[in-house]
Amino acid sequence: MATDIEKAPQALQELVADTDAGGRKPAGVTALVITGTALAWAVFQYWYASPLPFALGWGVLNDTEARAIHLAFSMFLAFLAWPATRRSPRNRVPVLDWLLALAGAFAGAYLLLFYAQLATRPGQPTTMDLVTSVVGLVLLLEATRRAVGWPMAVLAALFIGYAMAGPWMPEVLQHKGASVSRLMSHMWLTTEGVYGIALGVSTSAIFVYVLFGALLDRGGGGNYMMQVSFAALGHMRGGPAKVAVVSSALNGMISGSSVSNVVSGGIFTIPLMKKSGYGGVKAGAIETMSSVNGQIMPPVMGAAAFLMVEYVGIPYSDIVKHALLPAVLSYIGLFYIVHLEALKMGMNPLVRREPRPVRDKLLRTGIGLSGSIIVVAAIYYVMVAIQSLLGDAALWGVGALLAALYLYSIREAARCPDLPEDIDVDNPKPLDTWPTVRAGLHYLIPIGTLIWCLMVEQMSPSLSAFWAITVLVALMLTQRPLVKLLRRQPAAGAWLAGWQDVVGGFHDGARNMIGIGIATATAGIIVGGITLTGLGLRMTEFVDFVSQGNVIAMLLFIAFVCLVLGLGVPTTANYVLVATLMAPVVVELGAQSGLVIPLIGVHLFVFYYGIMGDITPPVGLATFAAAAISGEDAIETGVQGALYALRTVVLPFIWIFNPQLLLIDVDGWWELLSVVVACTVAMLVFAAITMNWFRVRSRWWENLLLALAVVLLFRPDFFMDQISPEYRDVPAGQVFDVARGLPDNGRLVMVIKGTTLEGDDVTKTVAVRLGAAGADGRKRLADAGLQLVPLGQEVQVGSVRFGSVARKAGIEQGWDVSAVKVPLDRPTPHWFYLPGLLLVALVWFVQGLRLAPRRVQPA
Repeated sequence: MATDIEKAPQALQELVADTDAGGRKPAGVTALVITGTALAWAVFQYWYASPLPFALGWGVLNDTEARAIHLAFSMFLAFLAWPATRRSPRNRVPVLDWLLALAGAFAGAYLLLFYAQLATRPGQPTTMDLVTSVVGLVLLLEATRRAVGWPMAVLAALFIGYAMAGPWMPEVLQHKGASVSRLMSHMWLTTEGVYGIALGVSTSAIFVYVLFGALLDRGGGGNYMMQVSFAALGHMRGGPAKVAVVSSALNGMISGSSVSNVVSGGIFTIPLMKKSGYGGVKAGAIETMSSVNGQIMPPVMGAAAFLMVEYVGIPYSDIVKHALLPAVLSYIGLFYIVHLEALKMGMNPLVRREPRPVRDKLLRTGIGLSGSIIVVAAIYYVMVAIQSLLGDAALWGVGALLAALYLYSIREAARCPDLPEDIDVDNPKPLDTWPTVRAGLHYLIPIGTLIWCLMVEQMSPSLSAFWAITVLVALMLTQRPLVKLLRRQPAAGAWLAGWQDVVGGFHDGARNMIGIGIATATAGIIVGGITLTGLGLRMTEFVDFVSQGNVIAMLLFIAFVCLVLGLGVPTTANYVLVATLMAPVVVELGAQSGLVIPLIGVHLFVFYYGIMGDITPPVGLATFAAAAISGEDAIETGVQGALYALRTVVLPFIWIFNPQLLLIDVDGWWELLSVVVACTVAMLVFAAITMNWFRVRSRWWENLLLALAVVLLFRPDFFMDQISPEYRDVPAGQVFDVARGLPDNGRLVMVIKGTTLEGDDVTKTVAVRLGAAGADGRKRLADAGLQLVPLGQEVQVGSVRFGSVARKAGIEQGWDVSAVKVPLDRPTPHWFYLPGLLLVALVWFVQGLRLAPRRVQPA
C-alpha cells in the first residue's frame, strides 16, 4: 500500500527525502545495493531486538559491537543516499561517494573488527587506531552535514576544536586541552564519545520503533488514523483543522519525524483548511503545530522517551506516565484554538452529514465510548486470567486470544467498504464514523500489543517493539487474503502485495533511520567534548552569572539556549544536546535556589524547548514543509505557529513549580481526577486568552479574570504557600527517623551545604525518592544510593553510589546535612480550584449576556 508521503507531489516527496531518507534515487545495480543494504540493516536490528540470539546461542553481541554495526550501516548508506551538494547527481552515486561510504563503514565498524585487540591496550592507541579515528570523525562530520544539516556538523566541529584548544581559550572557558591521541581515544575508541549512550539507544530501541512506524504506515495504519479522524471530525465547524490536530496526535504516537508528519497529513488537511476559510498561513501553522506536538506525545515522543530512560534512570512506564498529561493538554489546547478560530471567522462545516437529533448523537456516542471501555477491560482481564492460569504456557494462550481478535477484526473489515486511500480535497465526502472505525480495527492490535508489552508486562522497549513488529508483519501478510476470502473474491496477488508491503516497510524504516543514526553518533561527539573538558560545570557558572540567582531568569535563559540548540537538529540528537548541556544546570541552580525540581521535570523542560526549533523561523524545517504545501511565506507561517505554540511553551514553567502536572505526588483516583480536570480547564482558558475570544471577543478585564483563573488552576500551591509553608525544618540527626516514616516511593527532602571544587560555599535543597517502606531508614537510604554518617549532632554524606537516584539528585559526597524538611499537615492546595472555576463561570456568564441571540451551527 502506498504511504501518505508517496501520495504527495514530487517536490514534497523530495523535501521529505532530503530531510529524512536521502534525496538520491539511482537505478540499476546501485539501487539494488542501497535497497539490499537497507534491508540487511533492518533485518539485523529486528534480530538484535529479538530474544532469538539468546535462545539459539548464536549471534549474541555486546552493546559496543552492536553500536559499531549500527554506525557502519548508517555511514555507508548516508554517503550513498545523500548527495554532497545540491548540484551533485541524484540519479547515480559518484566514485568518490562510493569510496567515502566504504571508508566510513570500515571506520564505523572498527570497534567490532578489532574489539579483542583494542581491549588489550586501553588508552594506548596505535597509529592505525589514530588514523582510523581521525578519518572516522571527519567522515562522520561530512555525513552529518549531508544527512542532518550544517548546524549540527558545525556544532560538533566546534566541540572538537574546543577540546583541543583549551589552553588558548578565554579564562572562563579555559581547560588544559586534549592531545590528538587522547581526543581520538575518547571520541572513537571508547564508549564515552561517538559510541556513547545516544548511539546505544538508537541501536537498541529507536531503530525498531521507527521500523514499527514505517511498517504501520505501509500497511495502511496511517491512512486508517487519518480516515477515522476525518469521519469523526470532518463534518464539524473547522473540521479539517480538527482532523489535522487529532490525526497528527495519533500519528505522532509512533512517528519520529516532524517533517514527515507535516507532509503525510498536510497534503490533505492544509488544502481543506484553506477551503474552509482558515487561510494559507494559519492552515500551515496549524498543521505544523499539530505535527511538531507529535514529538511530545507518548509512547515514542520522537524516540526521545528511550533516551530519557537512560538519562533520568527511571522505568519507561514512568516516563510515559509523567509525559502523558502535558502532551494531551497541549493537543486539547490546540484543538480548542482551531475551534475558536472557526468561531471568530464564522465558518460553516465544509462537509455535511444527514442531521441527527441531539439525543441520537449522545446515545450513539455514549454507547460507542462505554462499549469500547468494556471491550478493552474485558480483553485486559482475560489476558490477566490467561497468564495466571497457564503460567509458562501463557504465551500460547495470549497468542490464541490475539488470533481470535484479529479474525474478528478482519471479519468486520470484510463487511465494511474499503477505506479510501486518500481524502478528496476538491470534493470531500462525509464518512460515517463507526463503519470507518470497524474497517480498520485490526490496525489497533499491533499498537495494543506494543502498549501491553511496555506498560503491563514492562518488557524492555526493544523487546516490546519486537513483538509488536512480529504481530504487525503477520497482519500485513494476511489482511488482504483474509478479507478477499471472507468476501469470496479471488485472492490472486494478495499474498504478493502483503509481502511487498513488508519489504517496503523494512526498507522505509532503514532509510528513515540513516539520519537518526548519524545524528545520535554526532551527538556523542558533543557529549564527549563536554565530559572531556568539564564544560558542564562552566555552563552552570555562566548561567548563574547571567541569571544572578533569579530562578525565573535562569529558566528563561535556559529555554532560549535550548531553542537555539534545537534549530535544524533532529529530535533525538536535539534531546541529547539539551539533556547533556542544560539539564544539569537546571538541577544544580534550582537546588541552590531552594527549589526541588524532579529530574524528569527538568528533562522534559529542556526537551520541550528543544523541539520548538522545528517551528521557529528561520530554520524550522516543519514550518518550511507546511509553507511549501500551503504556498505561503514560511516566516509568516512560523510566526503564526509560534503564537499557537504559546499553550505548549507555558507548560514546562508550570510543572517546574507544580510537579503534579506530571502526575508526581498525586495520591488516589480523586486527586488524579481533580488535577486532570483543573489542568484541562486551565489549558482551555489559556487558549481562549491567547485568541482573545471565549464565547465572544473578550474585553481586557475579562482576560485579566481568566488569567487569574489560569494561575489558580495551574498553580494552587502558590496561593497555599502564602498561607502556610509546605515544609518545616527538623534537625539533621532525625533523618533516619524521617526516612523510616515516609510512605512507599516517598520523597526525602534535605538541605545540604558544602564547598565546591572552586572553593565556593554552597547550600542547596535536594530530594531523594525512596523505594518501598520499611522499618530501617538507613536501608531505604542505601537502596537509593546514599550513605549518611552521623557525627554527633551533625550528619555528613558518607558516599553516593555512582548512577544512583541520589547521585542524579545532585547530592555531593562529603557535604553536611544541615536540615531535613518534613511536610506540614496543611489543607490541600486544591481548594483554590474553586475560586478559579468560579471566575471562569463568571466570565462565561457575562459573555453569554453579550452573545447575540442567533442560531448557532453545531460545532
